[in-house]
Amino acid sequence: MNKSAGILLYRRRDSGIEVFLVHPGGPFWANKDDGAWSVPKGLVDRGEDPLVAAQREFQEETGFKVSGPFSALGTFRQPGGKLVTIWSAEGDCDPANLASNMFEMEWPPRSGQKKSFPEVDRGSWFDEPQALRKILKGQRDAVEAFYARERR
Repeated sequence: MNKSAGILLYRRRDSGIEVFLVHPGGPFWANKDDGAWSVPKGLVDRGEDPLVAAQREFQEETGFKVSGPFSALGTFRQPGGKLVTIWSAEGDCDPANLASNMFEMEWPPRSGQKKSFPEVDRGSWFDEPQALRKILKGQRDAVEAFYARERR
């Protein structure tokens, strides 16, 4: 089974705690907003430490290096069955400086033409109500678990 790992970066503001989410790139996601954002994450390579994979994927998708300490939020089953292990870490970054890696796909479909798109086309900071509205349904439990832990 494919396993993924990700990092939920957060920062403290006078208004409360904000989390950093990313919007997937490519034509499928171009006009989707609420329910489309994600924790920066990706596949764990065979034999790779999941936390190392989470750090690598965060940097590949955002261009930002994140350092710990890291706190495990848990492993969450996505609607397609994939398991995603997510850690949180406190930090900051400027979404205007986001630089994502690229992927290639046939576009338009059945055209025979390959086009490149950023894996992530933007990132943003969200407070709890915004984050719960923006996050993909399959990752909502992770964001809820993070905020529940922070309220303790």
